Amino acid sequence: MPDIGFDSRKYLNLQTTYIKERIEKFGNKLYLEFGGKLFDDFHAQRVLPGFEADFKVRMLATMADKTEIVLVINSADIDTGKARGDSGITYDEELLRLADAFTGIGLYVGSVVITRYSGEKPTKQFAAHLRSLGMNVYRHYHINDYPTNANHVLSSQGFGKNEYIKTEKPLVVVTAPGPGSGKMATCLSQLYHENLKGVRAGYAKFETFPIWNLPINHPLNLAYESATVDLDDVNMIDPFHLEHYGETAVSYNRDIEGFTVLNAAFKKIWGESPYNSPTDMGVNMIGYCIKDDSACVYASKQEIIRRFYNISCDILTGRGNKSALTKMELLMSKADTSSADRPVIAKAKEKSLHCGTPAVAIMLPDKSFVTGKTSSLLGASAAALLNALKVLAGIDDEHELISPEDIVPIQKLKVGFLGNKNPRLHTDEVLIALSINSNEDKAAKAVFEQLPKLKNSEVHSTVMLSTVDINVFKNLGMNVTCEAKYENNSLYHKR
Repeated sequence: MPDIGFDSRKYLNLQTTYIKERIEKFGNKLYLEFGGKLFDDFHAQRVLPGFEADFKVRMLATMADKTEIVLVINSADIDTGKARGDSGITYDEELLRLADAFTGIGLYVGSVVITRYSGEKPTKQFAAHLRSLGMNVYRHYHINDYPTNANHVLSSQGFGKNEYIKTEKPLVVVTAPGPGSGKMATCLSQLYHENLKGVRAGYAKFETFPIWNLPINHPLNLAYESATVDLDDVNMIDPFHLEHYGETAVSYNRDIEGFTVLNAAFKKIWGESPYNSPTDMGVNMIGYCIKDDSACVYASKQEIIRRFYNISCDILTGRGNKSALTKMELLMSKADTSSADRPVIAKAKEKSLHCGTPAVAIMLPDKSFVTGKTSSLLGASAAALLNALKVLAGIDDEHELISPEDIVPIQKLKVGFLGNKNPRLHTDEVLIALSINSNEDKAAKAVFEQLPKLKNSEVHSTVMLSTVDINVFKNLGMNVTCEAKYENNSLYHKR
């Protein structure tokens, strides 16, 4: 297990208390923008050992009677089919998944807001689909000169064009499938409309990263920047906070840009602003709950290296851009890290050089290494996975968990009937075969039971992996990187 660097109990208590205080401060009506992911915050889990991916939503569940959810999605993300980088789920599908997940733990999903509404066919179809499911759907529009021209934004031609979102609970959590969805603009639009209706509503922001009370170049903050290089997000010293308090605090460019219009909105609505800086408007207690900085520094550097490799692979597949890779190289330099600090990479390359085929290495949570090579029966990922499970179960390496006689019919099915050109078994196919054998083979059963112990393992492949193998590793809680290189020189590569 990785060293624990984060105090989860302290975090849940501090964060809940602070949010309740902010609700009371604004007369029992608070629009709380949630930056990052509410469910499945795997980035935070990776860089803050001890943080669980569902901490934030568990905290909200303790306030379910006072909370409702507003889901926000950018029309452009619907039209282009934008997908989350970690799961591959498109934003519109992720919105539906989030709605189900919130409802499943007793949180009320009040409505969906489509921001920068385009009227394009995909957006219209999705809006109609949401309404057919019984969801309230609202449209917000593009506003010229947002957020710089506060007078225009705070007018009938600005936020006044947006549809008012009807809400019921004291705490309105505004969240989205991913960044750049328009959460802050949605909150500010609501403040404008609430004021027209005589309601003195407030706004606050729950932003896990960057961590405001850590140095700007702390690896935790650099890891956040590495996760958002495609959005051109940049960590910055909060100039408003520095000027007013004489204290250094870390924010990022979009919050600093948006603060001017937020401040103007409060002054126009209330005659004064409750906040002196973007940092003031946050409710982020993460920095107070780090109990082992060295563990978080190590985990953050590992995340930065993984992001570098992921972007390198995206460029190879035509989904990334070289400017993002250049930024990643700069971030690695700032964090004083390199691929040499990810030991599983050297192990995979060493295995590949020795056997002359693509190879995969796995570093288990106890820091021991297991490798696998490509053969006529198994892909390198499947071989490495089986070998790792054998090690965890204490099964001899020579023991056959799946016999060649069992593998051959599966290969015939893949190539002869399902249209696959590669007969070698992927990780998912190996696990299915292993699970079947576990009914009769005690060794296979013992190996199959080790699957949970693979969580937090590190994986590296000397060639690009299939989407199937990547997803299996991720679903098992393993962190994957690949060399930006295909196994062959074909132009078309099935992912």
